[in-house]
Amino acid sequence: MKSRKFLTILFFAFSLQSPAQNLKALVGGTLIDGFGGTPIRNSVIIIEGERIKAVGQVESLAIPAGAEIISTEGMSVLPGLWDMHVHLMLNGHSDYTHWDSTYIDVFESVIMPSSAHQLLMAGVTSARDLGAPLEASINVRNRINKGEIPGPTIYVSGPFIQKAPYPNTEAFRWGVNGAADARAKVKKLIDAGVDVIKLIDQDQMTLEEAKAVVDEAHKYGKMVVGHSHRPDEIRIGLQIGVDNFEHTGLSSAPEYPEDIMLMMKERAAKMNLGPLFWTPTVEGLFNYEYVRDNPEKLDDTSWHLGLPDSIIRDIRASLRFPGRMSYFQLTPVRKPTLDRKFAQLKESGVVMLVGTDSGIPMKFHSQSTWNELDVWVNHFGMDPLLTIKAATYWPAVAMKVDKDYGTISEGKYADIIAVRGDVLRYINLLQNVDMVMKHGKKVK
Repeated sequence: MKSRKFLTILFFAFSLQSPAQNLKALVGGTLIDGFGGTPIRNSVIIIEGERIKAVGQVESLAIPAGAEIISTEGMSVLPGLWDMHVHLMLNGHSDYTHWDSTYIDVFESVIMPSSAHQLLMAGVTSARDLGAPLEASINVRNRINKGEIPGPTIYVSGPFIQKAPYPNTEAFRWGVNGAADARAKVKKLIDAGVDVIKLIDQDQMTLEEAKAVVDEAHKYGKMVVGHSHRPDEIRIGLQIGVDNFEHTGLSSAPEYPEDIMLMMKERAAKMNLGPLFWTPTVEGLFNYEYVRDNPEKLDDTSWHLGLPDSIIRDIRASLRFPGRMSYFQLTPVRKPTLDRKFAQLKESGVVMLVGTDSGIPMKFHSQSTWNELDVWVNHFGMDPLLTIKAATYWPAVAMKVDKDYGTISEGKYADIIAVRGDVLRYINLLQNVDMVMKHGKKVK
């Protein structure tokens, strides 16, 4: 254990060097860098501007003169978290029809910025927004990127692509009529600047329509994220080349059918295509009964951030009777199947990503992500290091931005969080992130 005196001597020793400009040094914490290897004790992270300049230990890495020293003693330091499945246009309200019709005009100005800010304060520095009106998605993402409003680095899909939109959802669900129309809709999204294409109900399309969606997206280098609620959504998705499946799906069926498992394993074996990604989004299902029976967490005011009192009151009123929500009535039957399905996903060779479906009823952006990690580790028995890797390294790889994000290593953006205590022993420490840094700037 190093002493305060040693740190003081170290600082003055290196202060004799030439003054540094715009430098910070995070000093003393246990670094979990995102690669999944042994944590680095007594770590030092040198940050220059927005990016990481050097990573090492107190005993061996010089702290440049003039650097702002930020102590991380007694803390776990790790990359900013990713949440690979959020809905910025939603914020926990139980009635989608009422929410959409009442607030769609303020999605862009109020709801989505509020959601983004809540995610950032929860330690989520990158997130994938899967389903919202196109213009609002692009504008909110761009405003965050310009530093006009606080939030994670956002990757957007804009509207879902599906066979036919559900009633009164046309603003954020686009139907397709034939392969040519499917290609045209995807091209329109890509021309507008989306980062990914979201595909749903592909089992209701013709094979030509579904394939056209994927082929057009891949033509322009965009990944396709596909729902996996029904067996044929998975079968067809695998056949046409979907890159990333969402949810565990299959309702209350006890497991994935054998033929789907064989298809998944075969796809996972094709190294030339890269990993097959899967975002299970289990915490909403897993925690429903607990929240129903212990609703105190619904009173946590963290989800109020950025919302006017009128909307807070509306959300609260909609959650008055958690046990009556039609959205969750089948959940007690579905929950027991999660263990087997999660295990099958691990067995299949897919690369799992942390995502939450944040924004669905009773699931708030300020709480969802840490809950997902908690369920993975404390119920499904996932190694904490690998769980963190699924919320840092692998999402960056999936989004093809791993040169800039996903780990704490030289040259990458300084997206860093820190919590007091040993997060590998107590993963739920992530519910209270003490420090959040995005692009080298402390935002919490």
